[in-house]
Amino acid sequence: EWFVDLMLLRAIGTRLRKLRKWRSYVLIVALAYALTLAFGTLLAPFRTNLENLVFDQYQRWKPRPYEFEQPVRIVDIDDASIERIGRWPWPRETMASIVNTLAKANAVAVGFDVLFSEKDQPSEDQKACAQATVHSADQAERCQERADGDVAFAHAISGLPVVLGTFFTATPSAAKTKLVPKGGFSFVGETPNSLLTHLNGALAPIPVLADAASGLGFLNWLPDDDRVVRTVPLLLDINGQIQPSLAMETLRVAQGASSYVVKSTDAYGASSGKSTTVEAIKVGDVVVPTQGGGELRVWFAKTDPRRTIPAWKVLEPGADLSDLAGKLVFIGPSATGLSDIVATPLDPSTPGVQAHAQLVEQILSGVTLERPDWAPGAELVAGAAFSLVLAALLPFVPIVWTAVLGLIAATVLCYVSWDAFVQHGVLFDPVIPSLSAGFVFLAGVGQLYGEKRQQVNEIRSAFGRYVSPAVVARLAEHPEHLQLGGQQRDLTLMFCDIRSFTTLSEGFTAVELSTFLNEYLSPMTDIILKELGTVDKYMGDAIMSFWNAPLDDPAHGVHAVRSALAMREMLTELNAGWKEKAEKAGRPVHAVKFGIGLNTGECSVGNMGSIQRFDYSALGDEVNIASRLEGSSKQFGVDIVASAATRNEAPQFAWLEIDHVRLKNKTRTVAVYTLAGGEDYAGSEEFQHLSALHEDILKAYRARRFAAAKQMAGDAVHLAPANIRGLYHYYQKRFEELGEHELPETWAPMIALDEK
Repeated sequence: EWFVDLMLLRAIGTRLRKLRKWRSYVLIVALAYALTLAFGTLLAPFRTNLENLVFDQYQRWKPRPYEFEQPVRIVDIDDASIERIGRWPWPRETMASIVNTLAKANAVAVGFDVLFSEKDQPSEDQKACAQATVHSADQAERCQERADGDVAFAHAISGLPVVLGTFFTATPSAAKTKLVPKGGFSFVGETPNSLLTHLNGALAPIPVLADAASGLGFLNWLPDDDRVVRTVPLLLDINGQIQPSLAMETLRVAQGASSYVVKSTDAYGASSGKSTTVEAIKVGDVVVPTQGGGELRVWFAKTDPRRTIPAWKVLEPGADLSDLAGKLVFIGPSATGLSDIVATPLDPSTPGVQAHAQLVEQILSGVTLERPDWAPGAELVAGAAFSLVLAALLPFVPIVWTAVLGLIAATVLCYVSWDAFVQHGVLFDPVIPSLSAGFVFLAGVGQLYGEKRQQVNEIRSAFGRYVSPAVVARLAEHPEHLQLGGQQRDLTLMFCDIRSFTTLSEGFTAVELSTFLNEYLSPMTDIILKELGTVDKYMGDAIMSFWNAPLDDPAHGVHAVRSALAMREMLTELNAGWKEKAEKAGRPVHAVKFGIGLNTGECSVGNMGSIQRFDYSALGDEVNIASRLEGSSKQFGVDIVASAATRNEAPQFAWLEIDHVRLKNKTRTVAVYTLAGGEDYAGSEEFQHLSALHEDILKAYRARRFAAAKQMAGDAVHLAPANIRGLYHYYQKRFEELGEHELPETWAPMIALDEK
């Protein structure tokens, strides 16, 4: 009952430890995921930059397709145009000529990516005209126009669909003049001023030009922290006044629309608890879906020379400008040194006029590139689900396979993100969920590795004294093979004891005795461990060991017999060393002898003892038999005695049957054998002669021909190895005694071992 209670308590303790490990594991992975959320919040700029890297790469892999039929063109103030026309800035008369030419080419709108915030500098011809004698009013008016390029430019754009650029800054201007937009605004929902980006300072065209223009649109880009333009504001709040961008204003003028309609998310009085955002902007017949602050995420296309006409060609007499008919034309510089360059996901040096033109192209094509409000939440759910699956798989699936499954899942997530971008223009980030799941995976691996190391240390601590390092390593790698607490299994057991150790120890001091035992037990233990045996215990000079536990060893009998043979050889070497030391010290020499008992059978093996102290040991009747066989070796005059069960496990060795014996308190008899030598000796001619003679001895003995058996035993002494010659001396004495007595008819050839 005490054993059952012990095993029950052990099982309960194991279950509690498992529960604690599971609780620790769950806590660690949950904490790891919480940390990813915290870092994602605290390091929002880093997360945003990481997302931008992904989305920028998507654009590089698949830029927005450019369609030549789209009604947007660019008049490029390039290096060649400056070389032909003259240094920048060009006179306003030149700009007026460009506008007049574009009007004659039937362009539906002209947008200037140029800031006319300063007066024109008159040329020498203009100055001469201003100083000339005026003969008539008409001549005076024409001369004044020539003398003032701004007036000439104002006359040229007056009444034409021309939009001039403005620029706003965060620094208030000295005058703080409110710039009145050319188009009006109406609102569906809340007035969006508070939702837009706020700026104070204004750089506007000079009044004569601003008054003559059909539209005024800002040129601001507001790039991200890395100076890359990804989202473009379509509206800005300037000192409480809403201003449109150059792209939006050019669209308005091209359609002849008079105003914009701005729709907010609270347009129909819905109260969902969400913050109000700008949902869309309508200009003429075009509706532009926007992000919360009235911005548009730009899906850039590659630069295509077909959308661009150099400015010098517009001014060239007779140039074919038929392609500009019905087009929105943007005029702006790309020439080196004019500083109108923006960085985009596709190109770090894109001319600003190209970006304005592409923005209008995207709006007119209806292509959207958006980061929906639900995307961060979906990424959070995906990361949580991904992390949960990996955390659940880790304890049950090998780490390598879990990592492979994780990579597959991350690949699927990337594919979903890419497909959402390509098919729907939706920006869904696969990296952050994958990284958070990867962090959870590493945390889980670390926790499991820590538990594994603790388990390995426990196994090494518990079994390092009993079994070989190779067995300990196997146990540490596969702890599931270890079942503690009384497992029934077949074992081969060994007892080894020094003969007459009490008499031998009387010649030693305490220190010498300790040294002697260390010199003897250490090599003997090494042999047992090398042959995959488990040392059960030391009992003074005696060693108890067994094979086939805690790990399976199909050849446990063979390994045990090899250990016995190696221990026999080791004792010979040790005796030679001790003899040499004794002779040098002038002490008497005492040859050390031992007896080994081997038995194979079913035992209970596991951690045995009390709750406070226990050892890994084997229990059972087969253990007692092995011990008694070891004790019988002295009686038989041999050093190794084994049961028939052990002999049957390793029949390839040189076995000789001793007799059938009946142990004390046992009714059944068992055949016992001695070990004459190893596998090589078993195949030798000498052993074949000895074995045949030995069989004849046993036949004569069992036939009650004791005199003949005695005579043959005397002959066998000369053939037998030294370690088993004592057996034939024992036979001679026994056969002589049997021959001297009248045996009853019930006599059976058997030896009774009366000592334990």
